[in-house]
Amino acid sequence: MWIERLRRQPVVVQAIWAVLAIAFVAALVEARWSLAFVSAATFALSLVPVLVQRRLGIRLPVRFFGWIVVFVFATIFLGEAFDFYGRFWWWDVVLHGGSALAFGLIGFLFVFMLFEGDRYAAPAGALAFMSFCFAMTIGALWEIFEFAMDQIFGLNMQKTGLIDTMWDLIVDTVGATIGATAGYFFLQGRHLGGLTLALREFIAANRWLYRKRRFFRRRR
Repeated sequence: MWIERLRRQPVVVQAIWAVLAIAFVAALVEARWSLAFVSAATFALSLVPVLVQRRLGIRLPVRFFGWIVVFVFATIFLGEAFDFYGRFWWWDVVLHGGSALAFGLIGFLFVFMLFEGDRYAAPAGALAFMSFCFAMTIGALWEIFEFAMDQIFGLNMQKTGLIDTMWDLIVDTVGATIGATAGYFFLQGRHLGGLTLALREFIAANRWLYRKRRFFRRRR
């Protein structure tokens, strides 16, 4: 069952998993324990969406799942194991901005679910603001994670320390604003590129989450 589920994933996701598997085996052969750990950790984190879908009974559209796996791969494996953060100055900016934007969308989906899919239950601006706060909270927690990894495992995720952290938070703010704005446009029946389309796809695939008395209906 698990094998069939993994086989149904996008080609780019399967390719990333293959790269991680090869890197893990090669690292073990060459006794590069840090690379082996990063490869295994990246693979494990990329499987989290699959576990969440099964555990919570939700469905992730293909583009959602693909974005998540690519982000984890780019952040942990390429960014740390192959020092893309050091090689390309823009790597950290793009990833932080992209993650903040994604969490802005996720925050909107979560807040909209709490209001049972009723776009008139609260002002669109209020829902967008709560989405923004959700994304910023995740960004702050990530900075704490980077600090902990540096202190415990001797990595260099924070790079220049306070300056790096503050720029990350600034980029997070921009990304979270865009994500929250997409949610606002969605409630207004307007479009913002593929962002509002992604929101529609998720809601369409998980309609039971956006209905009144959804939990009782799901159990029947």
